[in-house]
Amino acid sequence: MRSQSLVYSTYEAKARFSEILRRVRDGASVIVTYRGEEVAVIRPIDDDDLSLEQRVAQLQARGVLDRARTPSGDLRPVASREGALARFLESRN
Repeated sequence: MRSQSLVYSTYEAKARFSEILRRVRDGASVIVTYRGEEVAVIRPIDDDDLSLEQRVAQLQARGVLDRARTPSGDLRPVASREGALARFLESRN
């Protein structure tokens, strides 16, 4: 999600500030323009020092990520056969 970049005029940014903050929390960067000229970027604060477990916990707390429903409560693979990602990427070429 972090590669996403959205553009709002200052008028739109003021009117949709809560929406912009939600998008930034989800990893998007927002460019604000004034009379068509880019003047500001609103972006997430980098959390490079967080471990994978801390990032997962953070996403779960925000409701973005949910644990798989397995009897043991462990995460489970989504693909049913090995190599699903490679086959998917091959089909896109």
